[in-house]
Amino acid sequence: MGRKYIDCRDFPGAVNCTVALSADTDHELLEAAVEHGVAVHHHKDSPEFRQQLLQLFKDEQSSGSKPTNPAT
Repeated sequence: MGRKYIDCRDFPGAVNCTVALSADTDHELLEAAVEHGVAVHHHKDSPEFRQQLLQLFKDEQSSGSKPTNPAT
């Protein structure tokens, strides 16, 4: 199972937001997206808002390699 993401740049609006969020699970991404939507875009946290967000999640394309930490 790959990561999911949502990118504010896909939804231009009054706030010129360039934030993109990703997570391994729908639940984790949903919580982060709701928090961002409420704090930055002034949406109300509601079941309807959460359902709309879930429908906007996309699958990340796998790069085939994991990032490395050059400090180790």
